[in-house]
Amino acid sequence: MSTATQSAPSAPAAAGVPQFDAVVIGAGVAGLYQTYRLREAGFSVQAYEAGSAVGGTWYWNRYPGARFDSEGEIYQYWFSKSMYANWKPSERFPAQPETEAWLNHVADQHDLRKHYRFSTKVTSAIYNEAGKFWTVTTDQGETVTARFFVSCAGMLSAPLENRFPGQDTFKGRIFHTARWPREEIDFAGKRVGVVGTGATGIQVIQTLAPKVGQITVFQRTPQYIIPMRNPKLDAADWQKQSDRFDYLRARVQTTFSGFEYDFENGAWHDKTPEERRAVYEHYWAYGSLALWLAAYAEVFFDETANDELSEFVREKMRARLNNDPYLCDKLIPKKSDYGFGTHRVPLESGYLETFLRPNVKLVDCRESAIERVVPNGVQMKNGTVHEVDILILATGFDAGTGALTRIDIRGRGGRSLKDDWGKDIRTAMGLGKHGYPNLFTTAAPLAPSAALCNMTTCLQQQVDWIADCLIALREKGVQEIEPTLEFEDAWVQHHDEIANMTLLTKTDSWYMGSNIEGKPRRLLSYCGGVGVYRGKCDEVAAKGYEGFAMS
Repeated sequence: MSTATQSAPSAPAAAGVPQFDAVVIGAGVAGLYQTYRLREAGFSVQAYEAGSAVGGTWYWNRYPGARFDSEGEIYQYWFSKSMYANWKPSERFPAQPETEAWLNHVADQHDLRKHYRFSTKVTSAIYNEAGKFWTVTTDQGETVTARFFVSCAGMLSAPLENRFPGQDTFKGRIFHTARWPREEIDFAGKRVGVVGTGATGIQVIQTLAPKVGQITVFQRTPQYIIPMRNPKLDAADWQKQSDRFDYLRARVQTTFSGFEYDFENGAWHDKTPEERRAVYEHYWAYGSLALWLAAYAEVFFDETANDELSEFVREKMRARLNNDPYLCDKLIPKKSDYGFGTHRVPLESGYLETFLRPNVKLVDCRESAIERVVPNGVQMKNGTVHEVDILILATGFDAGTGALTRIDIRGRGGRSLKDDWGKDIRTAMGLGKHGYPNLFTTAAPLAPSAALCNMTTCLQQQVDWIADCLIALREKGVQEIEPTLEFEDAWVQHHDEIANMTLLTKTDSWYMGSNIEGKPRRLLSYCGGVGVYRGKCDEVAAKGYEGFAMS
């Protein structure tokens, strides 16, 4: 491996020597840090980003109302204390423009843009078994070779855009929330339709309702919610967080979810109903994901515990809807639907009260599904047409796998990752895949970063593991590494044993791939806990990358 740091070919592929040590996909939280770590370690890196600038999720998802649901003090990079101290977010849960600006600052401060080709999609990556390198091709006609191929493409970066027949006939404008335009959209007086009421749809709906003429919400699955408490921060507030930098950096590595909080309230069954109620009230008032990820662990696997917390949340939701019979029936999940926390739990700011407004209409897609988009709006299967001027699709993603299956990735013997994952979604710790040597992945299935984690915590852990692995391989003179089938089998078995003990696998959601017809059913995220996962990864590395074949 070379020690060059510039994105310039070091040798032609024809000579059997790859041009770069690594190709990295993505310029979001993981991609920027991966490029930084490899560059600082002396590897030559060529990075690609489909967007025109850095930011990843925070570049693409600039829809109205987009913001963190992780607290600003822990949605952070941990490699620079001074950079942490200098950011100074203005809110507890910063909005998208502030976060995008932060990631641009990170890229500029560490001179990372020079390693990137922007507005460039990787279309194929083919492994050369004889040369032990990857040949990577882009939509701009560029072909490069690299010893290692590292995906930091993200777990929610393959949007489901063409969901309904007739979208091309619509006379108004259609936007998917993950492909939002940079220009300002005039919503004043417009009739707006929003399809989807997940975390993203909720942010859009509560933000646009006061600004539009009418908003029609197309809902299939009602959501349990938690109110977001989002105070403004001043310099003194951020100084207090900066003083906790070392503590926070260590803390988030060991908790279940990569947040600061953890399950520290004792066993659910050891507490009285009154004691448990006090815990729920405390976290409800705190206004973060802590009600979900820090109240009681039993909520994830004990139906009795889950039923109690679910009813607590339903009670809170009924009060905010003024106990309106129709709205409560439509907007609050029933016990027969699913339990609290077995879907992704959104934070919201006045979402429920939005439906008390006269300009908001709710359409229940379980009574009659969307059949197609017509020139003037949305037609339901019962023939009803809801007229809209602007249609917003908050219709989700092909999570975990989609970012890579949309690329033609070929491993040993020409095997296709799309075909392999189309049959069975399997990885080795979410870091690699048997049959695909020298491929490393972040935010891939069967790791916490696929869903159940504060993303900056889990992505940085994976990036560090990959970078340290490449350094170790260089020191050993190793050119090829691949997880063995036995190691992958063992990890999948371990993952499934834990997953199948939870209520998550009993619920249809994008966590299980249920939003994609024909997608193999498996919990995408490792749910053994962030601290446990980190320990298992560290153990593999400490044992000389046991479970990985090297040559």
